[in-house]
Amino acid sequence: MQETISRLNLHFYLVRGLTREARHWGDLPQQLAAAFPGARITCIDLPGAGINHRLRSPLQVEKMVSVMREEFLQQRRSSEVAVLLAISLGGMIAAHWLHSFPLDFQRAVLINTSYGGVSPLLHRLRPAALGRMLLAALTPAGDKEAAILRLVSNHADARASALPLWNAIRAERPVSLGNTVRQLWAASRFRLGARRPAVPVLLLAATQDRLVSVECSRAIARHWDAPLREHPTAGHDLPLDAPAWIVNEIHQFVNDSGGKVVVG
Repeated sequence: MQETISRLNLHFYLVRGLTREARHWGDLPQQLAAAFPGARITCIDLPGAGINHRLRSPLQVEKMVSVMREEFLQQRRSSEVAVLLAISLGGMIAAHWLHSFPLDFQRAVLINTSYGGVSPLLHRLRPAALGRMLLAALTPAGDKEAAILRLVSNHADARASALPLWNAIRAERPVSLGNTVRQLWAASRFRLGARRPAVPVLLLAATQDRLVSVECSRAIARHWDAPLREHPTAGHDLPLDAPAWIVNEIHQFVNDSGGKVVVG
């Protein structure tokens, strides 16, 4: 009898996006652990954020992968089924990682990401969102996270629940303005190659994302002929607005022997 992946030695590697760190995943890691008993879960912070907030963030996604892969190799066990879960800028990092090191992961789940060469700039960063980002940058320090939450989350209860933690993260491990700019530059310059990933990939997107157009995920799905699932009400920070939905989609995906799920 063929054994489902959920019964194997699973290891999830989680990568966040622009200026975000491991703790911004909220309770998603705990929900993953409950859905996949015995699985290991490792959050890898970008250089310039989280435990790496004192490092200088590279100007190229490729160099970010080089730095982050060092931690991956320290954690990796040869017997494990490795699943990469990444959001936004993390999804760009994931695309390069999957292309450059195709044997590192057996599955990948990419959330609300976008790639140059596949989607136009106006889809990758909505014009209205750019104005709100600039406004957030000028907001007093004590109100910055509230302004960011209003942009990336569509659910008021999720915003209220997350705000104390997000304020604490900013106070304890702030991302410098220089690293913020460097990460923005890296994201804006990233281009997707023509080759599809060698492993099954699931795309998750928020139809009502007000930061990055859902058309970006739809374009990637067509480009890679990959399955796409959309949440109808969540915002860009899909793990904040709908963590249980994400876990359910991942559970179906990793247990599908062909790596395919229904699109839509």
